[in-house]
Amino acid sequence: MPHPLLDSCLAKYLLFLRLPETGTGTYWQLREQGLDIETLLDGSPSALKSYLRPPAREAFSAFYSGSALTRRLEQDLAYIESQPDLHCLTFDDPRYPRLLREIPKPPPLLFVRGDHTCLNLPQVAIVGSRNPTPGGSENAERFARYLAQCGFAITSGLALGVDAAAHQGALNAGGKTIAVMGTGIDLIYPARHRGLAQAILDSGGVLVSEFPLGVSSLAANFPQRNRIISGLSGGTLVVEAAVQSGSLITASYALQHDREVFAIPGSIHNPLARGCHQLIRQGATLVETAEDIVDQLAGLISYKRQEASGSLRSLSLFRESAKEAAPPLVDAAEQALLDALGFDPLPLDLLAERTGADIGNLSAGLIALEIKGLVQQIGACYQRV
Repeated sequence: MPHPLLDSCLAKYLLFLRLPETGTGTYWQLREQGLDIETLLDGSPSALKSYLRPPAREAFSAFYSGSALTRRLEQDLAYIESQPDLHCLTFDDPRYPRLLREIPKPPPLLFVRGDHTCLNLPQVAIVGSRNPTPGGSENAERFARYLAQCGFAITSGLALGVDAAAHQGALNAGGKTIAVMGTGIDLIYPARHRGLAQAILDSGGVLVSEFPLGVSSLAANFPQRNRIISGLSGGTLVVEAAVQSGSLITASYALQHDREVFAIPGSIHNPLARGCHQLIRQGATLVETAEDIVDQLAGLISYKRQEASGSLRSLSLFRESAKEAAPPLVDAAEQALLDALGFDPLPLDLLAERTGADIGNLSAGLIALEIKGLVQQIGACYQRV
């Protein structure tokens, strides 16, 4: 008989990811054998002999008797229950970001604090050195600001240096930014970025982690974190990076995931330019302006729009009693933007005057509505459809 604590899919995922010598790799091995976590953990500890290693089986047996693992799961569930802005997305959850699903062995469970719908916005990852030159920090901020004004969410790792500048650039534009963490979602690393993390949430962005609650900033976590940064994004921009750096790991993942990689060249005398030069030699796109990135990723917005329209058409096929699919849901802010827009083409600057909103927020809102098929761009203008 299953343990009383294991009365939900989430509880089983939380327990599985805390068992010793299990994790993402074990999860996908089990799925390849046609097994799912819920069914597996409904069985007795002895029934797991063929599927889990001895330390995991022993920990699962102790869990039934009442152990530190039992208390930890109780604490996890209580914490999640107390956090209304915290969402736990399993791989099978329809809210799980679609682009991330496409990478090899994506995280079985994502902890997402904030507006989880941001994860399906068109994203550009911006990564680089933790100790950039002043020019590198300025480039990260300026590129992020421009891309956010164009409606892209900016994804990075909340680290010092280029990451922080990228997040701040998106915030300066009034846009959305996504911080992928190398710790549990309940810990902010580095601690000095607590204010930045709160600003990301206050602006409508999100914090994301695949690590269980309470996991600290272990060095091995960050390369693992980097595959999520690239997996969420249509393209990755490397601003400054040494040849041996985590940023190049992120770029390598992006290439493996068939995503675009962009690099800003620098002086041949700057050690932090060598990683970018190496990427360019390997086929990354050399960029001098943020417009170069927008031009290359313009199709991503079209893809997102078609994806949303295709999902709605598919829904209608399975609703025998419905003549057409239900209209997409919009929140209060999106509805206010639709009301202000009207059905006649309207330039962005006039829309800004009409709504009193800044260009960055308007662009992000219009992109979201365009993806839902409610708005279309005509030249430099937008109108309802």
